[in-house]
Amino acid sequence: MDSNIQPFGKRFQKSLLGIMLGTALASGPVLADTLRVAGNFATDHSSSLAMEVFKQEVETATDNDIKVHLFPAMQLGGASENVDQVRSGVLSMTWIGVSFLSRTVPELEAVSLPFVLKDRETAFRVIDGEVGDLLNDKLAEKGFVALGFMELGARHITNSVRPIESIEDFDGLKIRLQPNETHLKSFRALGASPVSMGINEVYSALQQKVIDGQENPFSIIRKNNFGEVQQYLTDTNHFFDFIVVVANKRKFDRMSDDEQQVLRDAMTKAVAWQREKAAEEDSLSRDELIAAGMKFNAVTPELHQAMQDKTAGIVEELKDRLGAELVDAVLDGAKS
Repeated sequence: MDSNIQPFGKRFQKSLLGIMLGTALASGPVLADTLRVAGNFATDHSSSLAMEVFKQEVETATDNDIKVHLFPAMQLGGASENVDQVRSGVLSMTWIGVSFLSRTVPELEAVSLPFVLKDRETAFRVIDGEVGDLLNDKLAEKGFVALGFMELGARHITNSVRPIESIEDFDGLKIRLQPNETHLKSFRALGASPVSMGINEVYSALQQKVIDGQENPFSIIRKNNFGEVQQYLTDTNHFFDFIVVVANKRKFDRMSDDEQQVLRDAMTKAVAWQREKAAEEDSLSRDELIAAGMKFNAVTPELHQAMQDKTAGIVEELKDRLGAELVDAVLDGAKS
């Protein structure tokens, strides 16, 4: 863990917490003093390490009256299962790529517009502003409390057929994507044949040539060893993706105000730590993929413009499906 990360001071005395918990118990059910938190990212991914920061902060602030048990790397199922487990209350929380939550909360697709969030500074300005507030409201309607948005990162394409140097090179490529309708429609517009698939199936599908390629941030490509079964790497930067940390709303609402604030403060610290770490990891991962033998080609301005032109209709389609307010908030935030 980063030596610069220091725990928060105690928020309140253990005895006071005990009195509050006792009072709550007398009036009805309360959140258990153990938080079970699952995710599908590898144990050494920056988001999983950030959740260790969260755990340390919560346990220190409550003098271990609230214990956090972390289950990274799909220990309690894949992303879709974790979403269902949090919604039902089997799990207290999960940290997850927003696309896997978009089936339950479609409004999350608004931050998946192609080529809109051009860099991490733009992305964070959007998600930390009005857009984040609007999404939090939509998540709450479906039984979730959003505690923070981490960086998953800019997404790039790998494949084993040909380098992507022109718009025609997308034609017919079977590319694995996340289960996000905006992502899938964007790749259909580019001329590819997108396939929705869980991350745990991708390596074998690439190895067996069931699919030609996939798209992910550099760090995910490296950590899943996709370079072993893929030849070409292209820095398309077509979407910027987030990891959202959500809690079961019923359980969270039964916590005391002080307990809720402890969780929010701890997550603020964890998100800030992760975003900084993810930026370092992104650049390092790209260099390591190239050093390991992947053939890298940078997208030219001409190809970038052609991809934008091909996917331009996605914005209006999303406005029709989700409503203009949220999509316009994303577009306005990205221009600021």
